[in-house]
Amino acid sequence: MTEALAAAMTELPPDAVRIMPLGGLGEIGLNMMAVEYRGDLLLIDCGLMFPEPHMPGIDLVIPDITCLEGRLDRIRGLVLTHGHEDHIGAVPFLLRKLGFPPVYGSPLTLGLLRHRLEEHELLGRADLVEVAPRKALQLGAFHIELFRVAHSIVDGYGVAIRTEAGWVVHTGDFKLDQTPVDDRPTDLVRLAGYGEEGVLLLLSDSTNVEKKGFTLSEREVATAFAEIMPRARGRVVVATFSSNIHRIQQVVQAAINCGRKVVITGRSMEANTRIARDLGYLKIPDEVLIDVRQARDLPHHRVVVLTTGSQGEAQSTLVRMSMDEYKPLPLDTGDTVILSSKFIPGNEKAINRLINHLYRRGAEVFYETTSEVHVSGHASQEELKMVVSLVRPEYFVPIHGEYRHLVKHADLACSMGIARERIAVLENGYPLVVTAQGLVREPRLETGRVLVDGRGVGDVGHMELRDRRHVANHGLVVVLLTVSSSDGRFLYGPELLSRGFVAEGENHLLETARQQLCTTLAEITPETAGERETLEVEVRKCLRRFFNRTIERRPLILPIILEQ
Repeated sequence: MTEALAAAMTELPPDAVRIMPLGGLGEIGLNMMAVEYRGDLLLIDCGLMFPEPHMPGIDLVIPDITCLEGRLDRIRGLVLTHGHEDHIGAVPFLLRKLGFPPVYGSPLTLGLLRHRLEEHELLGRADLVEVAPRKALQLGAFHIELFRVAHSIVDGYGVAIRTEAGWVVHTGDFKLDQTPVDDRPTDLVRLAGYGEEGVLLLLSDSTNVEKKGFTLSEREVATAFAEIMPRARGRVVVATFSSNIHRIQQVVQAAINCGRKVVITGRSMEANTRIARDLGYLKIPDEVLIDVRQARDLPHHRVVVLTTGSQGEAQSTLVRMSMDEYKPLPLDTGDTVILSSKFIPGNEKAINRLINHLYRRGAEVFYETTSEVHVSGHASQEELKMVVSLVRPEYFVPIHGEYRHLVKHADLACSMGIARERIAVLENGYPLVVTAQGLVREPRLETGRVLVDGRGVGDVGHMELRDRRHVANHGLVVVLLTVSSSDGRFLYGPELLSRGFVAEGENHLLETARQQLCTTLAEITPETAGERETLEVEVRKCLRRFFNRTIERRPLILPIILEQ
């Protein structure tokens, strides 16, 4: 362990709680937190995030759990608050490294997780435990209770941990929807109960802290569907997140009310709807569902297509339809497309491009900024205030949001009467010890992000990303060279090949560069030629100077030196 890690891992007094954010603070996604109490560890969520623009070629990003190494035997369980990818998506990648602790969650959350574990061939080794709300669990030193919260996915939970100094309440992602589609609102009665018993610490979702008032109920989307679908002349295509079971249910009900059949397309949409139907969360009569072939034979005004792709994902069915490349069910003039999801920051260009292509196909398009076809699953300011007033915590830590969200949520809590010194704005890797006597910040732990590229986990780091960005921005020049292993003579080359650097008609530039390199190589001694690393440095130095002087470009120079 590092000195900072060793300091952070000192034994705690019996009434103290240490929280260690491993992801989700100062960013959207990657949610994971470790809680320590009386020597035991409890993990809350284990999510992923999708790559940012500066991560070319990366598929997923997962939390770095290095700080837990050496203490895995103290992990008493992993509690999942709900089934979104930013809360469960890293489990298949990290479960083995965590030592296969028992995983606790709601039936749907674990149902979605089972599907992912099957894909990774880990289901047989996972210990998945379904938990009902308000049911007490004893996990080592932890006495915990899960309570129901409304969110944009069915079966969301918050987590309450009883300690000697009072409850620690973790809201998970939530909003106070009093008319949810499944009639299961956030359990305000239990939240008030924690407040009556005494809450040491509240950790609360900050995602929508910038929005005033209350978040609209999910049922408002049904009103929009009921207005749009009856007026549609052709097919209706609805794109939404495959985990939003409530939204899917409302699309299906609107289709039934209009006498339309439903086609479900897209791998994740098909998988999640099947899981939700099997578990009884999604009610779709068999006679309503049809396949693509049947949809082609029906009049267009009798069909609704339910799919993913609302974020403009390159290979999604909706994007292929917008490009007129989805032959099984092409878009026609007069069709209607509903993008029933939020524009996730960073995806705006892809979404706008998608919308433009949909209009080129002659479709009418409804989306978040023009119609009430989406509502958030996160609490706005008045709801956040209400939770603080019900729970009445001694200390407050905002979670789940970018840094500005955390700061503004701290300000909001301060306006509700919580003293500034009792509020801590944390970032990933910074532990906090909480006792009845106060808050103690500890040195930073070794945390960060682990990159997933294909089947490789963690084998691409900052250096590799730097090279990828370099190639993407400036192109690549490959130098082929063969050197005699006996006397250091050059037997072949140098030959220069380029990709993404200059056009084929600019071969004279590469030839001039080759001649310049030949001059440099002629001055190199046999001893230097025999040292591969030194020779690579000389090749790079020569070509970098030449390209910078002649055309002011900085391609990645890749020498390939063979010995013979």
